[in-house]
Amino acid sequence: MSLKGQICTRGVWDESIPGIVFDKTGASNYAMLFDSLTKGYPRGEKGQNEWHALVKEIKTKGYKNKYDCIIGVSGGTDSSYLLFLAREYGLHPLAVNLDNGWNSDISVKNIRKMTEALNIDLETYVIDYEEVKDLLRAYMKAGLPWIDMPTDLAIKAVLYKIANREKIKFILRGNDFRSEGTQPREWTYGDGKQLRFIHNKFGTSNLRTFPNYTLTDLLYFSLIKGIKSIYPFYYLDYQKKKAQSFLQDNYKWEYYGGHHFENLFTRFAISYWLYEKFGIDKRKITLSAQVLSREISREEALNMLASKPYNDSEKDIMLEYVLKKLDFSEEEFEKIIKSPNKSFYDYPSSYKLIDSLNFLSRPVLNKIFIHKPQSVFQAEMRKEKI
Repeated sequence: MSLKGQICTRGVWDESIPGIVFDKTGASNYAMLFDSLTKGYPRGEKGQNEWHALVKEIKTKGYKNKYDCIIGVSGGTDSSYLLFLAREYGLHPLAVNLDNGWNSDISVKNIRKMTEALNIDLETYVIDYEEVKDLLRAYMKAGLPWIDMPTDLAIKAVLYKIANREKIKFILRGNDFRSEGTQPREWTYGDGKQLRFIHNKFGTSNLRTFPNYTLTDLLYFSLIKGIKSIYPFYYLDYQKKKAQSFLQDNYKWEYYGGHHFENLFTRFAISYWLYEKFGIDKRKITLSAQVLSREISREEALNMLASKPYNDSEKDIMLEYVLKKLDFSEEEFEKIIKSPNKSFYDYPSSYKLIDSLNFLSRPVLNKIFIHKPQSVFQAEMRKEKI
């Protein structure tokens, strides 16, 4: 059982969650954060109207182009269903997949099935694996929780660069706070400035082709080039389990075993690295959101957390694969696992500058983001400012 101390009476957030506090009823501030997001992005008629307005804007601004939006695809539930949704509303997306050398066979097949069935063009951006390997090794040596940050940054960079090349003004993203929740920044924060520092300190080779993503890139692509991200599931009645059944029934899509498990390194990072080295179980966040969304019961969530996030019978196979692919010996890996845990606060980053964006006026934020970022909601909830 990974639960620690007091548990939120509404979800399964517990005292291991950074910045958590409880009110007199036992409800946590993370439950209140979920309420704020739900109020900020209501579904139903209002959500439908806002989504239809966005669809109209996408079509209007993209009518001269071959593609009017871009969708990053991983073969997972959210991005696969988003492809279907885009077609349902008459959009003409370009699907983009980032190949960092860790895509599972199931994810590759799912991407092919969806794009071919929906007649959507697919562009696969392949990163030099030696650079990927050096970065992932560096993040592990740095002792940071979210060692998959290089992939997250590369995905953002590639989507913006291809959108700019194709003169596409909108990136559709499959994130959904109702089914995923909001991760505390201590668990998952990272940025392009920190990536450079981590690699210079712990890496061994040069990064010649890796598509990094910095605060400067965000401001350039959003303010100068006018490229904006849209989260359709914020507005529409989307339920992950129903989406999975729909995809399986209509496209022979296959499930891959867990949240973000379509990528083999991400699976290792979430299910083993975070849990065993840091005592972090990200399922507390996602399951809590699903409880409040009424996709599962609180009892079901508690039962799931009674077991580890990885299967003991598959652990050795997973570790053997990861260590071999990263050229780590068992001794090297054991030394890293036992080394002092670090936080993103321990290394230079753009966090203070990025955090300051959370406190800009709404008109200024609107020039950068269509949606009020979750980081703003979290900063307001935690009542913290750097």
